[in-house]
Amino acid sequence: MRPHAMASTPVAGDVTPAVLAIGRPDFPNVLIDTLRRQAGVGHCMVFALNRAGAASCLLDAGNIPTGADLGAAYAGQFHESDPNRDALFGAGSSAPIMLPSFAPRMYGARYRKIFFNDSDIVDKCATAIWIGDTCFYVNFYRITSQGRFGEVERARLESIAPAIGASVARHFQQATIGTPEQNLAALFATRAPLSTLTPREQDVCRRILLGFSSEAISQTLGISLHSTLTYRKRAYERLGISSQNELFSIVLRLLAGPHGLN
Repeated sequence: MRPHAMASTPVAGDVTPAVLAIGRPDFPNVLIDTLRRQAGVGHCMVFALNRAGAASCLLDAGNIPTGADLGAAYAGQFHESDPNRDALFGAGSSAPIMLPSFAPRMYGARYRKIFFNDSDIVDKCATAIWIGDTCFYVNFYRITSQGRFGEVERARLESIAPAIGASVARHFQQATIGTPEQNLAALFATRAPLSTLTPREQDVCRRILLGFSSEAISQTLGISLHSTLTYRKRAYERLGISSQNELFSIVLRLLAGPHGLN
């Protein structure tokens, strides 16, 4: 099975916590919590690969006790024998790709023993995205007690993979650490179409993205509920959308683009 490119525009899903955690120290924990809720992922590991042959483990989070050791072993030598390597380095664009489904026969005996049998891993899905000369290789695992990914979970992973891959890449590119509020404020101040909103429309939309109810928005901004709903309606009309999910989609698309939060 060959890898396939995915749509470059992330779908709206409940991956917003991971997106808003970009640049924060708790990003790994927020990411694995999001993946667990969305697709039953047990463990996530992220590797950075480059065409010069270097590899490093950037993230190791979840329910595999030996994850750190596996990450070091992969970055040290086993990345060279990864059966997905040709697909990773053969990717011709910066569009996210989904790697072939896991099959034990894909791996050599030693690789299979260390990375699957001894570590209790029974299934794996993976996505990757190239940003410049760096490939961010994001792996999702399940252990024996969880069983293999079901069809629904695989489909869900494929639907959120572009947003997850873009968020991971942006997190490790992020030079400064900001709060979710600061990250959103920067996005609304600098990136169209969000920057075309009036200051009060931006205030309302940022708080919608942060999970505030209409009542809570009214209270924090010191305005009536009617005013909050009016600003929301005007913002949605200006953006050409009609729902909160579509607002999430705009933010995820901008984060996945070449400028992101920078």
